[in-house]
Amino acid sequence: MTAISLGMPSVPTKLAERRKSRQIQVGSVAVGGDAPVSVQSMTTTRTSDIGATLQQIAELTASGCQIVRVACPTQDDADALATIARKSQIPVIADIHFQPKYVFAAIEAGCAAVRVNPGNIKQFDDKVKEIAKAAKEHGTPIRIGVNAGSLDRRLLQKYGKATPEALVESALWEASLFEEHDFRDIKISVKHNDPVVMIEAYRQLAEACDYPLHLGVTEAGPAFQGTIKSAVAFGALLSQGIGDTIRVSLSAPPAEEVKVGLQILESLNLKQRGLEIVSCPSCGRAQVDVYKLAEEVTAGLTGMEVPLRVAVMGCVVNGPGEAREADLGVASGNGKGQIFVKGEVIKTVPESKIVETLIEEAMKLAEQMEADGVTSGEPSVSVAG
Repeated sequence: MTAISLGMPSVPTKLAERRKSRQIQVGSVAVGGDAPVSVQSMTTTRTSDIGATLQQIAELTASGCQIVRVACPTQDDADALATIARKSQIPVIADIHFQPKYVFAAIEAGCAAVRVNPGNIKQFDDKVKEIAKAAKEHGTPIRIGVNAGSLDRRLLQKYGKATPEALVESALWEASLFEEHDFRDIKISVKHNDPVVMIEAYRQLAEACDYPLHLGVTEAGPAFQGTIKSAVAFGALLSQGIGDTIRVSLSAPPAEEVKVGLQILESLNLKQRGLEIVSCPSCGRAQVDVYKLAEEVTAGLTGMEVPLRVAVMGCVVNGPGEAREADLGVASGNGKGQIFVKGEVIKTVPESKIVETLIEEAMKLAEQMEADGVTSGEPSVSVAG
């Protein structure tokens, strides 16, 4: 009689092969090709306030941001770029609208890249030759950023509105102008506030060119709505191998954008997981306060960087199985919790001692992993029921 395995099914480490794109270098960060998908954000300070801008960049860097964009609407902002680019811990991209002269100022200032919005820069097409020459001389990549809200009037007249086809045509037209001057150090974005339109635009763009793509849902909205929109749109594209760098646009502090972006990448196994907390939504079966357990365990393990999977389970239905699959876990019920380490029950503790015990065991595992030189893996903290 043939034995049938009833173990956990194997799961693919990635959902699709990465789209093959050319690679560009944004400061110290490679974008496209086989480089990992990077996470960006944008400062909310006035760029001319150098101290405040550098402080926010430091906060973003600490949160895991890899590339930061700064606005440059005035001459004072342009004058501040050189200092900010030099002192920032991560590559700085200058965000240019309306005035083409600031494109040249940003290149001269040593910014890692320049984002241009052709739809609202006066006579932009006439300046491409000069921009391409300056960018090539300084080794500065250009991001062509097409937005639904600032699409070229000619394309709005042609398509009636900002359709996927209109966004893609705009981006490819601008790229072709740079190509005429033998400049291809380009990445492209085609943002829209409707995830469905945005997804289709990027799919078409991915088929039509080999430039690296920057993903974004523009004006995504407040934190909750924007997180949902971005997760849906990015998930649809990244799961098909489309996308080389991302920015989650939220009406929230920039560090929140980074947190969401990193979590999206971790969820798709596109970023090495550090500490991941997976928790159940609670239900009528739960015999402990799952919400409180989850919050306290998360707070106690904040800052841990080793790839650790910790499962905090709220009932006896899914609890033992989930806890056994994690590096560390608890299955709770009847006022006590079974503590699992590497799939084995090591002790049973009262409910009042669950959090304390999990944190102690997590610290032991972290120390052992660091001693063994384990700095990558598939970590997570799970709280389920």
